Amino acid sequence: MNKQQASKFKDYTNAYFNQKGPQDQSQRDELILNYTPLIKYIANRLASRLPPQVSVDDLISSGIIGLIDAIEKFDIEKKVQFKTYAEFRIKGAMLDELRSLDWVPRSIRRKNTELEQAYGVLEKKLGQPAKDEEIAQFLNISLDNFYKLLDETKSVTFLDIDILRQKCPDTSSSDFITDLFSSNTQDPFTALNLAELRDLVASAIDDLPEKERLTVSLYYFNELTMKEIGQVLGYTESRISQMHSKAMIRLRTRLKKALAS
Repeated sequence: MNKQQASKFKDYTNAYFNQKGPQDQSQRDELILNYTPLIKYIANRLASRLPPQVSVDDLISSGIIGLIDAIEKFDIEKKVQFKTYAEFRIKGAMLDELRSLDWVPRSIRRKNTELEQAYGVLEKKLGQPAKDEEIAQFLNISLDNFYKLLDETKSVTFLDIDILRQKCPDTSSSDFITDLFSSNTQDPFTALNLAELRDLVASAIDDLPEKERLTVSLYYFNELTMKEIGQVLGYTESRISQMHSKAMIRLRTRLKKALAS
């Protein structure tokens, strides 16, 4: 985001907060200056897995709303870092925008569902992560076509926060995002559910095949690009993208099953 865009954004947020009530001007301005670059960074990372018809500018606009929401609703007593909270609000706003656009063709959604079902059935039968060859055979396609299928569906292989919220249906979206990464939740029942949820996600990630687990760790925790991960692990950027897709399918399948039981 260049200086002109940052200035326009600052004017917009000032007008927004003037309508919402008094705020600490210096603190708000400091947060805007420090965290506005996150929006473009997150939008570009997200756009790298989306088709070209999805506008990065639209994602940035949604991210601006997410940052404003984060600044307005952040609760320091939750004992979670603002950066962590802001990132989730920005990403959440962008994903909400994508859902509202309904840009994914039905054919791609169907193929993604078929992949999830294949992984679910095979891994239940085998009692371990299914190999690429086993999934391809189950779907009655060649291994090359299986990899093409992963490439076609990569834009919908995100871990939707709504899947996780099934564990705490009475918690608002903003509270859920904060509480999930906080140890200061007041409600003991909610705290117990969130602790179980954190353990469930951690266990699901630990059970991923090694290279997929490394891909998830390097992409989401170390914030490397697919290309950079490829350089670390010795694979092409395309193959790393496929590993990410497989990891997300496995996680979604396992979490849906666990949360439905």
